[in-house]
Amino acid sequence: MHHIGFFVCPNHRILDLAGPLGAFEEANIFVEDNAYRLSVISEVGGAVVGSSGVPIHTQSFRNTAFDTVIFIGGNIAPFQSPGVIAAAKDLAARTARVASVCTGAFLLAATGHLDGRRATTHWRLAPELQQRYPLIRVEADRIFIADDNFWTSAGISAGIDLALALIETDCGTEIAREVARELVVPYRRSGGQSQFSAMSQMEPESDRIRMALAFARDHLVEPLPIERLAEAARLSVRQFGRAFRRQTGETPAKAVERLRVEVACVRLQSGSEPIEQIAKAVGFSDPERMRRAFVKLHGHPPQAIRRAGRQENAV
Repeated sequence: MHHIGFFVCPNHRILDLAGPLGAFEEANIFVEDNAYRLSVISEVGGAVVGSSGVPIHTQSFRNTAFDTVIFIGGNIAPFQSPGVIAAAKDLAARTARVASVCTGAFLLAATGHLDGRRATTHWRLAPELQQRYPLIRVEADRIFIADDNFWTSAGISAGIDLALALIETDCGTEIAREVARELVVPYRRSGGQSQFSAMSQMEPESDRIRMALAFARDHLVEPLPIERLAEAARLSVRQFGRAFRRQTGETPAKAVERLRVEVACVRLQSGSEPIEQIAKAVGFSDPERMRRAFVKLHGHPPQAIRRAGRQENAV
């Protein structure tokens, strides 16, 4: 039986723990004789109070062998404790597979095991992770990353994506699919998928601008001049253009381009469609125009995004 230790510190985030733990618990239902033994562990054991004020009973990390250890995110300050870092180093050195959820990457980084590796964390704290640990290749816009036997994920719900990927590795695709169905979550977001969508980044205030964005998202393959979007929003072109720029910080044309790149990104990572076909399907007039948009928004052409997706899916 595969033994997983979930390492928590004071002020941990309960959702960072409950999400992946629940996914592995669910996997045990679908595997004969259970697949996983699950333990919540800490530096000294006993009750560890999370950021919600709810205490969680834990075991000491000492004198127990684990097949996988997952460092759970929360307040970063406890990760600087010499005792916690020593415990994390010990666990990482003697465990075959090591992972982190959200800011748990800061603790894993403190062990030195992420030096020279790709890693991610919550997008808001990724710049800080990169600044503190410059030897790590931090990729802020990723759901999760697997680099050899070290796995890191973004925050909250991304811990479930990480768990589903680990379950797939251990138990196969069908078990992971069944777990996803029971949890009522997608099976499964690609590790390379953006942590947040273009529409959620823009977050317009008014229903009319949201209506226009939803219309654009549903009609990407078609021409989307400002006149058509204004009509969808039931505003004049002048009113629409001014309101859109004020509420999203972008012109309608730039927003449509961002939406097209986002949809193309998912198709590049999850399939083998020719790039020319994807460009046409999301509304770019030609592959070169899509290439320029990708370089501008991601710093890489579509071919590089596809290669990265294939490498992650091969892990």
